[in-house]
Formats: sequence, C-alpha cells, structure tokens
Amino acid sequence: MEEFTWISAFFLGLMGAPHCAGMCGGIVAALSLGSRPVMTSEGRHFSQVLAYNLGRISSYIVAGMLVGGLSALASNMIALHHAQLLLKSFAIVFMLFLGLYIGGWWTALTRLERLGGHLWRHLEPLGRRFIPVRNLPTAFMVGAVWGWLPCGLVYTGLIYSSTAGGAFEGGLLMLFFGLGTLPAMLIMGALGVRLQTLLQQIWLRRLSGALVIGFACYMAFSLLRH
Repeated sequence: MEEFTWISAFFLGLMGAPHCAGMCGGIVAALSLGSRPVMTSEGRHFSQVLAYNLGRISSYIVAGMLVGGLSALASNMIALHHAQLLLKSFAIVFMLFLGLYIGGWWTALTRLERLGGHLWRHLEPLGRRFIPVRNLPTAFMVGAVWGWLPCGLVYTGLIYSSTAGGAFEGGLLMLFFGLGTLPAMLIMGALGVRLQTLLQQIWLRRLSGALVIGFACYMAFSLLRH
C-alpha cells in the first residue's frame, strides 16, 4: 500500500473533526464528567480520555481488517486492476457524500448511519455497563464499544480501507484514519463543551466539508491520470 494512502486516511480523519464533535462529543463529555470524582490529577484524567480513544481506534483497526480482507477476497474473483479501480471510484464517491454531509448540504449518509443503528442497538447497552469510568481498562472498553457507533465518517474510512489490498493493509489504513481523529478528541476531552461548540460552528463545518470535497476531487483526478 502506498504511503500516500496512509497520509490520505490520516487527513480524512483530521478533516472530519466537526463531525467527530457532533457524534462523539457528548460521549467524551460524559466520560470526563463521570470520571472526575475519582480523579487524583489532570494527568490521570488525560490518561482515561486517551485510553478511551485507543479503544475506539482499536475497533476501527478491527473493522478495517475485516473490510480489507473481504475486499481482497472478492478481488480474487475478478481482475485485480478492475476491482481496485471500482473500489477506489466507490471510495471517492463516498468521500464526496461525506463532504456534503459534514458541510450540511446533503445528508444522504444519515440513511447509512440508520442501517448501522441496527447493530448499535445491541452494542450500546454493553458500553453503558462501563460508565461511570473508574480506571484505564474500563475507559478502553468504553472506547472499544463506542468505536462501532454508526458514523458516516467512519463508514467512509472503511470504504477507503477496502482499496488497501488486504486485511493487514486495511487495518493499517484505519489506524492512520483513527490517528487523524485523535487530536480533536483529546482536546475535546480537555476543553469539553467549549471545543464542541466551536467545532459545531456552521462556517467551520462548511470549511471542513469543502476540504473533504476538494480532497475527493483531487483523488478522482489522480485516479483518472493513471
């Protein structure tokens, strides 16, 4: 897998910060508030927020490995070149949809999130068993469960991981995607509602959406050149 693919996945996660604030901001806030009574220091609070995010990213890696492995298996049934071209084209289209979704111009991805809600109904009660968070392992488990929260941004990353060429590569791509989402989530853990309010500003959402659309157009141009 090309290094550019990893960088692209990282920036996809980074540009989705306003969407992360809307989807996971409340969870991070609940984690912070629920854990503060037993905190002995700000360092320990940060450790629990970090553990939550590591659990979340671990779920992304597992999902990326599943998608990457299944797509590689399917690619063996047809010509590899055509399969890669089809998957990359599909990923670019999804990225365009994501940009429109983040910017608030078109919300078609909410339909896909509703489909993912069927699985989430079974997982969400499991995650709540670990709240309030009392230690690092439970913080990790909350993140591991909430990593499966229906999310158009994550689904776009997973479709992108289907182009990676295998299970290991798909997991690696989702690792970089997850690392891209990490800065906003860690800062949100420290600033809470203040950062969430900033990231939900319409001008910032539209700027992020426009960047994702521009990135998708660039990827489409690169694909056509080859």
